[in-house]
Amino acid sequence: MPAKDSNGTALADGDSVMVIKDLKVKGTSVTLKRGTVVKNIRLTDDDDLVECNAETVKGLVLRTEFLKKA
Repeated sequence: MPAKDSNGTALADGDSVMVIKDLKVKGTSVTLKRGTVVKNIRLTDDDDLVECNAETVKGLVLRTEFLKKA
């Protein structure tokens, strides 16, 4: 089963996604704001998770339910 964003659109390696709600990043004081675009995602073995690098935080793992394809 392929990874899907919050709208059910299939995601692939290298896609750009947008955060659909403010997300606090555990272990830091950073909050990813709604509408932040994250480029060049990498799919993981778990269909509900993607790896990415935001401009302020490297090595993030985000849940696909909080993302939509940009």
